[in-house]
Amino acid sequence: MLKPQKKLEKVLIANRGEIALRILRACKEMGIKTVAVYSTADKELMHLGLADETVCIGPAPANLSYLHIPAIIAAAEVTGATAIHPGYGFLAENADFAEQVEKSGFAFIGPKADTIRLMGDKVSAKHAMIAAGVPTVPGSDGPLPEDEETALRIGREVGYPVIIKAAGGGGGRGMRVVHREEDLIEAAKQTREEAGAWFSNPIVYLEKYLTNPRHVEVQVISDGQGNAIHLGDRDCSLQRRHQKVLEEAPAPGIDETARAEVLARCVKACVDINYRGAGTFEFLYENGRFYFIEMNTRVQVEHPVSEMVTGIDIVKEMLSIAAGNKLSFTQADVNIHGHSLECRINAEDPATFMPSPGMVKHFHAPGGNGVRVDSHLYSGYKVPSNYDSLIGKLITWGSTRDEAMARMRNALDEIVVDGIKTNIPLHRDLVNDEGFCKGGVNIHYLEHKLANQ
Repeated sequence: MLKPQKKLEKVLIANRGEIALRILRACKEMGIKTVAVYSTADKELMHLGLADETVCIGPAPANLSYLHIPAIIAAAEVTGATAIHPGYGFLAENADFAEQVEKSGFAFIGPKADTIRLMGDKVSAKHAMIAAGVPTVPGSDGPLPEDEETALRIGREVGYPVIIKAAGGGGGRGMRVVHREEDLIEAAKQTREEAGAWFSNPIVYLEKYLTNPRHVEVQVISDGQGNAIHLGDRDCSLQRRHQKVLEEAPAPGIDETARAEVLARCVKACVDINYRGAGTFEFLYENGRFYFIEMNTRVQVEHPVSEMVTGIDIVKEMLSIAAGNKLSFTQADVNIHGHSLECRINAEDPATFMPSPGMVKHFHAPGGNGVRVDSHLYSGYKVPSNYDSLIGKLITWGSTRDEAMARMRNALDEIVVDGIKTNIPLHRDLVNDEGFCKGGVNIHYLEHKLANQ
């Protein structure tokens, strides 16, 4: 007789916008009650009208609301929530938050605090990956020593150009490329100073700088009970200022032997570090080889493309695991079928990329076979100026990459967002771009394209 599945009773969603709505929908499907928290700037968010309970947790500034840990935990206490889902961004990868949530008696829907700390520090994360056999970028394999002679020796052994990175960095900050040996010491000094100021962690490390890599990542789910699976890979190479713009699954043109090996290594690493929940291993891919760069210990913005090609609901699996259940699937149950694309729709000027908050006079979502829209927009909604400019994700699926691309072109022609500026014109350009349509562009492709327009 099958053991009955345990279920969370009530989940507090510690986020806003499209991901909050995404989590709420998953909870409703599973019969889980929901608590939506919001700032005073977010009183009109769509998911607030769908949640079982709502709690205002503070004023518009994120540090006084969505980043204010005591307010979120107090909201969970007064509503009788039993678990907290952090979504992405804000407190999603904050180990102190995860720790305080569980110490307060709630289930944290994500990894344990120690795992977040391990993978949040790029040096300790790299050590863990080396131990698990995951391929990493050649480099200092730990903090870059302040001893100048040792640092110069490491630079020569790795070979120029190299990149110096802050151990606690992210979002494109705390990185400096060095092309000549004579510039290494000063570059390391400057990066240490920036790292201390930005991340309160002055430790830096050195890696080989790959000149034309792609950004390929692996979606994993692990139950923290010795079971883990991968949901294939995604290509996220179309980026501007280190921020992803358009993603797809699976990554086109990848060496199949290298792919199979790295997918298996990622699953092994999840078991080795006793990972719990959904996560993403991020790699640079160049000349048929993968190089680990970091792990995101949360659900990703681009998770829908993995869902579309596997049919597995990542958020529902996170909720099940947080309740104490084992994985619902084995690796044999995972079949990659077809191709999926995701365009991130931002409230921004498509030419200058300046944010464009304001009233959405009219919103029309596209439809048709293989079209999915993850968005909290509706006609009459006012996009606030206080938060990230992401207002939705347009996702398509096709039996082939060409079919997914054709459906995305149609969807981008159909979508209407009047009243504010969006980056939809950029996406229309990208899905008709000859280089991108061929597949396999590198991480510099979009920047170069924009610079030459």
